[in-house]
Amino acid sequence: MDKNYVYPYSFQFAKGNQELDLYKESHKANVNCKKAIEKAISGNFDGLRLEKNTAEQVISQFGYDRVNFVLANSVQQKSYDGRFSRDNKEWANHFFILPDKIQGYDKRREYAVDSHPAVLDGFINQARRVYQALNLWEPSHCNDPAGLNFEGKVMVLRPTNLKDEYKNPRDQLVLCESGFGCSPTASGRKVFGRFLSDGERCQYERSDFIGELKAEHLPDWAVEKRKEMGVSMEEGQSMREWKCSKGGRK
Repeated sequence: MDKNYVYPYSFQFAKGNQELDLYKESHKANVNCKKAIEKAISGNFDGLRLEKNTAEQVISQFGYDRVNFVLANSVQQKSYDGRFSRDNKEWANHFFILPDKIQGYDKRREYAVDSHPAVLDGFINQARRVYQALNLWEPSHCNDPAGLNFEGKVMVLRPTNLKDEYKNPRDQLVLCESGFGCSPTASGRKVFGRFLSDGERCQYERSDFIGELKAEHLPDWAVEKRKEMGVSMEEGQSMREWKCSKGGRK
């Protein structure tokens, strides 16, 4: 598993699903990330401004997903504080961070950054700019997946399903070809397909996709790749005979 994997569920869920090791490892990393952010801010704020590229130092150590998760949690835990910008509060609220209480104590507090809110707000601005520079596909670029049959469609992966080195628009695109998860009504959730960029076989859950990339956004290279892969399917290769894995991108 990627060392930067962020476990999204609560202690109670992890306990009930035999995933406590995943939970504990991720929670510890969240706390360490919080401390790293506080240390970076302390060492790079001169009393007036935060040194540029401060956020990149922490991202390089803990990855985009964990830094975003910890920052969003920090704002959510202190949403009452007016020193966070409205824009950053709206950004943080897009992260669905589940309640994680044990005997009334909320474990999310343990990775809420305690730096001065105004300076932390500047750090969040930096982190968001670095992430936005990846130019990833977003829901606005996609057709809603609800009720959609994925088979034969170019679908967009959620960035959290890709390692940092693969967080780019090319590697978000998957040509979905089979699996019960292609159907919006089937009980199965597995979707089998290929990364459009190089044809590597992969499998994901239906929920791992943002939606179908709208035709007007489909790059020319992607149109050609889809045609090539369509020919290979017509030549008789059975997707159901694949021994698929999520490959090295997750």
